Amino acid sequence: MLEPEVVNAALGGLFGLLVGSFLNVVIYRLPKMLERQWAAECAEMAGKEPIEAPAFNLIVPRSRCQQCGHVIGWSENIPVVSYLFLRGKCSACGTSIGLRYPMVEVATGVLFFWCIRQWGATASGLAWCGFSAAVLALALIDWDTTLLPDDMTLPLLWAGLVASALQWTAVPLSSAVWGAVAGYLSLWLVYWAFKLATGKEGMGFGDFKLFAALGAWFGWPALVPMILMASVIGALVGIAMKFSNALREGGYVPFGPFLAGAGLTAMVFGPQSILRMVGL
Repeated sequence: MLEPEVVNAALGGLFGLLVGSFLNVVIYRLPKMLERQWAAECAEMAGKEPIEAPAFNLIVPRSRCQQCGHVIGWSENIPVVSYLFLRGKCSACGTSIGLRYPMVEVATGVLFFWCIRQWGATASGLAWCGFSAAVLALALIDWDTTLLPDDMTLPLLWAGLVASALQWTAVPLSSAVWGAVAGYLSLWLVYWAFKLATGKEGMGFGDFKLFAALGAWFGWPALVPMILMASVIGALVGIAMKFSNALREGGYVPFGPFLAGAGLTAMVFGPQSILRMVGL
């Protein structure tokens, strides 16, 4: 007989696969939804009639092949299984399906399994599952578009404060509040120092909000190890991309994915483990 904790964790992992499938939709559609919203707002400010467009949100239209327009049926949308059954290709036109789709599903499943194994099928376990899903989605959205939507960073920040207040995390509320404050202000000061010195913007305001959210979830003492890890790995990746000519136009490397990676590392191993990893 399997232990109840293992069964709950396995069920959490299966649920994570389903959530990961939905995250793929969020990662692809949310930036496009924001672009449509901004275009409509610009048209309104310019006194122009907004262009009528079909409904486009996280629910409609149904997912379809970007190459041939084939609508994906339920049997083709089973996390991981459908990808393997279809051999990574569209059933209609044979166009390759990106490997990232099943990887996001598997990553979410693994994170949910770990959270439920660590905290059980409790409010704490579910809270950290939600944290994992949001941070993973934010990392990939930022990597693709250099955007960290307020629609996700701000709820993540408030969720961290609420989770602390309800004692769903081990972080005292005062530490969570000051973590949010210090997380935002620290990168805000770096941003303005860099801009005044160079005349350029070194990062976006979304990075401030994501770091503030991490401060709310882990408390102010965790900020130094997380920013240290994100900065070191971000610098190494940026240098590697520069030498391999893989930098995007403008030479930007989004910082959000590295903050997100530091947050997930802190969740799994603890913030202080990051310092031990770098020998401090």
